[in-house]
Amino acid sequence: MSSQKANSNNGPHISFKEFEVLFNQLKTWDQYTPATLERGALNYITPTITSASAKEVKTGETINLALAWNTVPGLDNQKPALHYMSEMTDVDDMEPKCNMDFIGVDFHGKAVTHMDAMTHISYLGKLFGGKDSKVEVTSQGSNWSTIDKLGPFVTRGVLLDAALMREVSWLEPGTAIHKEDVLAMESKFGFKIGEGDCILLHAGHHRRQKGHGMWDPSDFSAGFHFDVMELFKERKVSVIGADGDSDVRPSPVEGTHSPIHALALPGMGIPLLDNVYLEELADHCAQAKRWTFQIVVAPLNVPGGTGSPVNPVAIF
Repeated sequence: MSSQKANSNNGPHISFKEFEVLFNQLKTWDQYTPATLERGALNYITPTITSASAKEVKTGETINLALAWNTVPGLDNQKPALHYMSEMTDVDDMEPKCNMDFIGVDFHGKAVTHMDAMTHISYLGKLFGGKDSKVEVTSQGSNWSTIDKLGPFVTRGVLLDAALMREVSWLEPGTAIHKEDVLAMESKFGFKIGEGDCILLHAGHHRRQKGHGMWDPSDFSAGFHFDVMELFKERKVSVIGADGDSDVRPSPVEGTHSPIHALALPGMGIPLLDNVYLEELADHCAQAKRWTFQIVVAPLNVPGGTGSPVNPVAIF
């Protein structure tokens, strides 16, 4: 397969006011009780849904979906992760001796596989459920819809292999995946997105990076067009992820840099998985001719956190 030529099919473009209308049409603030509101679309992952996802496990094969811990500065890694040895056996007189290390990371970026909690993004000053961001989020962290309240989840994963669908190795940055593309992938690959699913978009981001080198995807990336969100709401999707950060850029919305982030997090209460490594998963799915699997995602238990590094695991 070859790479897709650059294109600008991220239209139609809409104005900021038109997007505000769309946001209000799609937001799900009134679909949950006060007791369940903070978990948003994760409420769809019931014990029944989790149990049913075990039916996806046939061979017991596992695939790691996290990027390697990246301590090297680059165009897509402007805040590199930290890793250094804090203690080694040459300074310890007692037995047994210890080797110990430290890690640290500013994970909301383009180089760390992570999960966004709903409190990560505000739109017009509001968090998911209509909470005031300036009230709920302080320098000490957030009080609302935080990563520790979302916890680990196990559900069915669905790979949307947009690169394979278009018979290319990767989609060029700026390529949008529309609702019609998602429906076409359902038809071609033989699955149907359903309640509680974790949707992962494979655009070939890391394959392109390997072939052409790093670039800054902050303003130039393949991803979802906002018109997919109506479908994801209808199907009661619980989690959305991608090998980028789900948003197509340049943005098709005037004055809104990340419309998928705005619709998913503060609007629909759908957590996002950013920078997921999907190359091995895509190869496995194509070989096995099945694009559904069980997925396990366990964020760190960080009280007040707006998200967390994660190491998602696909199980076949």
